[in-house]
Amino acid sequence: MEDDTLLRYSRQIMLPDVGVEGQQRIIDSTVLIMGVGGLGSPVALYLAAAGVGHLILCDFDTVELSNLQRQIIHGTPDIGKLKTESAQDALETINPSIKVTTVTEQLTANTILPWVNQADLVLEGTDNFESRFITNQACVDTHTPFISAAVSRFEGQLMAFENTKDSACLRCVFPELPEEAQTCSENGILAPVAGLMGSLQATQALKILVGLDPQYQTLMLLDAKIMDLRKLKLRKDQNCPACQQG
Repeated sequence: MEDDTLLRYSRQIMLPDVGVEGQQRIIDSTVLIMGVGGLGSPVALYLAAAGVGHLILCDFDTVELSNLQRQIIHGTPDIGKLKTESAQDALETINPSIKVTTVTEQLTANTILPWVNQADLVLEGTDNFESRFITNQACVDTHTPFISAAVSRFEGQLMAFENTKDSACLRCVFPELPEEAQTCSENGILAPVAGLMGSLQATQALKILVGLDPQYQTLMLLDAKIMDLRKLKLRKDQNCPACQQG
């Protein structure tokens, strides 16, 4: 690493669990971020600042005024822009040494695999289960680590899946599409709750990239109204429609 690089990441490098070797792993990594909204905003900002060498941002939506309350990567001048374009501008300002690739189409089961295949890790922060299921299946098929998060009102949840042969996946927890899976636009969201869960996602991501245990197969449940964080251990479902196919 050059002197400027060492200085930029010096506070991370001084951590015994990271060091120069761990920082180099971060720099050499590629992370796919599905959704650059309330969760994807803090995720992308922190991963860019931490030095993830290649961020792939996937979002087909544009910035709206109602997004700005929680989607902190975007600003008022960005209204009407593609979220990926707005996010890329912000990330390259924070850290011009990283590479940012944008994907502005809605990925399907037929189009997501090439992007997942490029990634060392996939983070999902969309607001619908169909997208989560598609992303989960692609990560299962490619054995790519996958971190999923969701927020609503004062609550958040976070799960990290290793996607090895014997590990659980998202559909071990949610075998079918929930009948009433409402979004933030329907339920509302306290702005910092998205920031809390996105920051936890980014923390877990960096732990994975440097080789630390992110407590795979654990469901973290946040209730910000009473500031309670619970953890539940997840088990592999032997009848899972995603990771037990064939």
